[in-house]
Amino acid sequence: MNLGIKKAFILAGGEGTRLRPITYEMQKAMMPVHGKPVLQWNIELCKRYDVKEVVLAIGYKHEQIEDYFGNGKKFGLKIKYNVEKKFLGTAGALKFAEKDFKREKKFIMMNGDECKTVDFKALDGVFERNGATAAIALTPINYTAAGGLVKTRNEKILDFDEKPKGERKGRKMINAGAYILSSKILDYIPARKMISIEKETFPQLVEEGKAFAKPCVKQFFQTDTFERYEKAIFNWKGWK
Repeated sequence: MNLGIKKAFILAGGEGTRLRPITYEMQKAMMPVHGKPVLQWNIELCKRYDVKEVVLAIGYKHEQIEDYFGNGKKFGLKIKYNVEKKFLGTAGALKFAEKDFKREKKFIMMNGDECKTVDFKALDGVFERNGATAAIALTPINYTAAGGLVKTRNEKILDFDEKPKGERKGRKMINAGAYILSSKILDYIPARKMISIEKETFPQLVEEGKAFAKPCVKQFFQTDTFERYEKAIFNWKGWK
């Protein structure tokens, strides 16, 4: 499906400290689910929407990712690499890749360590209807401090609470780590600083009324702990 989005940015540089000792040897985005690295499922998701080029933000054990994916030809798209010498945060990594996205009207950004099915067509509708700077994919979960609580009204984000304090049990909408962004977002991120897009950039856009969201994720499995990784292995259904 072609949305007119040519490029995607995927974060794949984390150390995976909660998955040690395995991640002493393996980059966490390379951990397999159903015979493929988690990162590959995200790249395939981009390919399903006819994305032509994926830029990977990598750092820790980046050689494993580069050796496996190469230039992307065998996956049907072009893959480029931005190797961070020091951790820049989710927004800092995007700013580091500014040259790749500053001329794009819009692009996809995703976390690379989750197995998820995102309806980017629906999310693109939100982006276009509202003239958004950021359109965020949401997914409902039984909330147990997973992070990223999002409150909306008519697609507009009213509150973006990345790490809420206190206990908030029940069915909640959370940030699913998948976005359609305008290149204008780059103007909100200072260069050469460690910046979180969830904690710092998105809240600023919410204040200015430029951030919107939609529940558009059917499957969502985080893999950043052993418990979550096991759930992904047993429950992820791929593209069925």
